[in-house]
Amino acid sequence: MDLPKEVRERLELMARAPFAVLCGMELVSLGFRTARARMPLEGRQNALGGMHGGALFALADQVFALAANQGENVYVALNASIHYIRPAHGTVEAEARLIGESGRTAVFEVKVFHEDELVAIFQGTGYRLTKKII
Repeated sequence: MDLPKEVRERLELMARAPFAVLCGMELVSLGFRTARARMPLEGRQNALGGMHGGALFALADQVFALAANQGENVYVALNASIHYIRPAHGTVEAEARLIGESGRTAVFEVKVFHEDELVAIFQGTGYRLTKKII
């Protein structure tokens, strides 16, 4: 994918953000208004041994941000929600894709998988800022 230097640098900063690194998130791929990343289970378990819901949300939010910020405009989250479907007991991957936009907002869907099983669905609305912050 051929992106302007400014956009590539912004996405690199986001992919290496301290919280993403702390959580062990690894960028897998970027496509046009899509992003995919993975995160291991180790150190992110809940009391029952599965992936903590907050960790799943964080990964989904990360790929949402990476998918939303691929243009000249900077987007921040206006709203986000997640539906947990089943526990994840290993490395998870999340994939975000644009599902619609209008005016200054864009809506993204993120599907989180453990192997081939869908474990969560996240929806985020991004708000386009009028001035650049990164």
